[in-house]
Amino acid sequence: MKQSEAYTLSIGILAVVDTWLTGTVLPVPVWVTFIAWASFFVLGGGTAGLVKSVASNLAGLVISSLTLLAVAGTSQSALAIAVCVGAGSAAMVQASKIKLLDVLPAIVWGFASTVGTTVATGRPITTPGLANPALVAATALVIGAVFGYVSEIAGNALTAKRAIHAS
Repeated sequence: MKQSEAYTLSIGILAVVDTWLTGTVLPVPVWVTFIAWASFFVLGGGTAGLVKSVASNLAGLVISSLTLLAVAGTSQSALAIAVCVGAGSAAMVQASKIKLLDVLPAIVWGFASTVGTTVATGRPITTPGLANPALVAATALVIGAVFGYVSEIAGNALTAKRAIHAS
């Protein structure tokens, strides 16, 4: 099977599984899993892409969480929020100096996924326990990267040419 068809099949089937799981069993936002899945492919795929994607997305999540905590400790005026976000944005750029995190957009995707999860759930970053939006987003980011990895393995397996043996 050609690679584009193989990836169409593996990604399409796994997207059904991901969407079903996040809609029934795993209470995480499917859009965050898809962001992380795309991040896996953008970062080159394979084991290295998996590690780099998870590390970058989670670095963004940590920076976002710290930014949201800083915002919570302010007057929450537009200026205070803007300054906190500016500091968080600067931190992301500095983090991208680290070789493992050197693809800045992947850090930003983790940051944005955390803010988006916070807004979508209506829960503040200070929420205790498993409902904490950072924990929810972190779970979704890791799950999405794993879906990327599995879809690549399945796509490559479907693409592999079978050796013909003479009998």
